[in-house]
Amino acid sequence: MASFQKKPLKILMSSPRGFCAGVVRAIEIVEIALQKYGAPVYVRHEIVHNRYVVEDLEQKGAVFVEELDEIPEEHSDRPVIFSAHGVPKAVPADAKSRNLFYLDATCPLVSKVHVEAERHYADGNEIILIGHSGHPEVVGTMGQLPDGAITLIETVEDVNSFQPASPDRLAYITQTTLSVDDTKEIVSALRERFPAIAAPHKEDICYATTNRQEAVKEIAGSCDTLLVVGAPNSSNSRRLVEVAMKAGCPNAFLVQRAKDIDWTTLGSMRVLGISAGASAPEILVEEVIDALRERYDVTFEMVTTKEEHVSFKIPRELRQAAAE
Repeated sequence: MASFQKKPLKILMSSPRGFCAGVVRAIEIVEIALQKYGAPVYVRHEIVHNRYVVEDLEQKGAVFVEELDEIPEEHSDRPVIFSAHGVPKAVPADAKSRNLFYLDATCPLVSKVHVEAERHYADGNEIILIGHSGHPEVVGTMGQLPDGAITLIETVEDVNSFQPASPDRLAYITQTTLSVDDTKEIVSALRERFPAIAAPHKEDICYATTNRQEAVKEIAGSCDTLLVVGAPNSSNSRRLVEVAMKAGCPNAFLVQRAKDIDWTTLGSMRVLGISAGASAPEILVEEVIDALRERYDVTFEMVTTKEEHVSFKIPRELRQAAAE
């Protein structure tokens, strides 16, 4: 019987990829809280958008809820953690009214956008938020201010139809996980219509989103196919697929796990790119690579566009437990 001859496949590994500092911090907060306070520890919304991460924390004793009223009254003395995406101000207020002890795992770069929104509001500006409707980060940011203080803009068409109360008293902020290029188009349209619009002091789209998109752009034109490891509800992961397609790789797909790969869609590829969203652990990338090795004679090239050395402190209440 003739032996099966694996086809050669070159894999371009995009770097940086995977976990960002905000995701690492959020997961650490849950793990250290479990270590310090024991199970259960409640988490409002998925701590980060990745089922593998969520299920791993569930096995360790975390209980995920969408709203605080899902926490049983007999567990009102248990810690509750707010996810990395941030929450409206009504949520910590609700927690206080229920006498809940809460820890905030909001990414510091999302918190920065919240502070910007409050500053613009205090200055009397009408605020535009560039982002995706319904995303938890957008819900959290809009919830920092009274209803109507922030207008959500998703597209250039939204810019063209927007009618501000005072065109000379405008400011914009953005979701942290958007497509850098798409956002530039929207910002350009805003500046064209409203030249006096105030911009963020420093780019709101976070370093990790920007770096992962630049890394994907670097390899996309050289790939027959590109896989992004990440969850379908992860904004930054979905943006990586879009960026890959715009940068010259029309065969780009989002996969959560190796078992989710539709091998029939990959075609007769010779060069495959791999990246991962900011909430996707490297173990899932390795799982995908193992599945590829079973089918192809694989060689690797690491393509690094930037080194990352960012870290964020965990809340003060947990630092002693972390040190122990």
